[in-house]
Amino acid sequence: MKVSIIGCGRWGSFITWYLNKTGHRVSLYGRRESRKMAELFSTRSNGTIALPESVTLTTKLAQAVQNDVLVISVGSQGLRALMQELTAFDLRDKTLVMCMKGLEISTGKRLTEIVKEYTDTKTAVWLGPGHAEEFVRGIPNCMVIDSADDRVKETLVEEFSSDLIRFYYGKDLIGNEIGAAAKNVIGIAAGMLDGLELSSLKGALMSRGTREIARLIHLEGGSELSAYGLCHLGDYEATVFSKYSHNRQFGEKLIKGECYSQLAEGYHTVKALMLLAERNYCALPICTAVYQVIYEEKDAKKTLDSLFSRSIKNEF
Repeated sequence: MKVSIIGCGRWGSFITWYLNKTGHRVSLYGRRESRKMAELFSTRSNGTIALPESVTLTTKLAQAVQNDVLVISVGSQGLRALMQELTAFDLRDKTLVMCMKGLEISTGKRLTEIVKEYTDTKTAVWLGPGHAEEFVRGIPNCMVIDSADDRVKETLVEEFSSDLIRFYYGKDLIGNEIGAAAKNVIGIAAGMLDGLELSSLKGALMSRGTREIARLIHLEGGSELSAYGLCHLGDYEATVFSKYSHNRQFGEKLIKGECYSQLAEGYHTVKALMLLAERNYCALPICTAVYQVIYEEKDAKKTLDSLFSRSIKNEF
């Protein structure tokens, strides 16, 4: 299978390395002005991933779209602009695979909803736990591929599976997309707890966070069970505890008053979740607390403490 990865960040570079390792002909596209792409051209490494000569590097989007499968790994807020660029090309026989986790901040739309505005081509999502730093050391994990088209889903799972990644078939595109995006917000909350030296509360955070996202998924038309799968709860270890988690690190540094320059998708996603909560009349207490700390600059300790003053009720 000929595959192009669009996006040369940490995850896009890993996917390039992984799909090349599993026997595919792979190209990696990054913008000409990208410092990350310049580094890859110069050294074929980003410090974590080393790409072999069999991988084609390109800064020409027209070259990248010649392949059959386009795996997209860009910041979720940049997807719409990318799709506008891609409309210049014939995508009818392509398969687009979204490999990022987020919701559009201004509309609350899922990534596949944005893609559908520009093309009717086959679309899938690749979600679940794992960090590039661990995969390249041979540490395996489980992930999920979902699509509205069962044949697309089955083909991708068959082609992409290996001893390093065991893929499952997703059965709920709505739930998987919302769950995957929302886990980054829970990751920020976990980082806040670390920054406040309240890490022992992460167990409660995981339990209650999963429950509120399950309710939202149900109201959006998905299955509550998806929140307990690989897209959300199954990704908590990598997001809530891992030293490699950008969202956890962002939350911790925010509490400590330190700058964090890496992309933390949960920063944008929490604002989109507030739109979905309002639309569905759905209470999202943990996500709301994260939003208030980030966007309203409320005191983190008092805001998180307020979660304990909510009315007492049955757990389920």
